[in-house]
Amino acid sequence: METSHISALQLKHAGIERQLHEEMSRPLPDEALVQDLKKRKLRIKEQMLRH
Repeated sequence: METSHISALQLKHAGIERQLHEEMSRPLPDEALVQDLKKRKLRIKEQMLRH
């Protein structure tokens, strides 16, 4: 169970990383979206470190 939870968190983290990269690649990235994605990514990383 623990391993599947970590795997799910890693997949979410990778998905957010991909979204962040795509947004940052745009000519005029949406700064509010970038900040939101960074916060979500950080929360997931903190969850992974706790387990």
